[in-house]
Amino acid sequence: MTDSLKIFSELYRKLAMEEKVKKIFEAEASAIKNIPVTGYFEKAIEIIHKQVHLKKGKLVTSGMGKAGEIAHNIATTFSSTGTPSVFLHPSEAQHGDLGILQENDVLLVVSNSGKTREIVELIDLKDSLYPSVPVIIITGNPESQLAQKSDCYILTGAPAEVCPLGLTPTTSTTIFTVIGDALVVLMMEKIGFTASDYAKRHHGGYLGAKSREKSGNL
Repeated sequence: MTDSLKIFSELYRKLAMEEKVKKIFEAEASAIKNIPVTGYFEKAIEIIHKQVHLKKGKLVTSGMGKAGEIAHNIATTFSSTGTPSVFLHPSEAQHGDLGILQENDVLLVVSNSGKTREIVELIDLKDSLYPSVPVIIITGNPESQLAQKSDCYILTGAPAEVCPLGLTPTTSTTIFTVIGDALVVLMMEKIGFTASDYAKRHHGGYLGAKSREKSGNL
């Protein structure tokens, strides 16, 4: 192979790779734009606000596998922005961790299929302990068992995964994250959360310094 042919081949390979990356980004961006925006976002915020900020309970999030990792992230983001929240692993809940749940709490679960066995069992366990604790679910299936068991469900739009096998949670986990971010921002606005409030909860690191600078509490 001549040098010029090698250069052309490498350039073609790079362009092909860049095109693949662009298509992945476009697919994920399209899925975000197609998330159904319904009144259930406002209903979810009202439920969380009532349980956590008025009744002094907490937000308990849960999910299995990769959805669980997103649920954990949602919990930590809520906590750092003024809404006390913890993550409860659905399997560990069956081995005593359900004890973290209290009667004024609210349960936010993430399940793309809406029929994740461990989450269904978690809801049943919750009902036997505190049946009045409301349930919010983020799911791609409005007809699912979990959606029907919930007090409020937020739909993802059930986008196809960008995984070439159509199996690995990829696009769905992106959507879970975006929906979680929307709920956090809406709650921050509802409770009037400020940079000073943020600084009190996030003292360390770059964000701690930035929040103190922004609030004038250096």
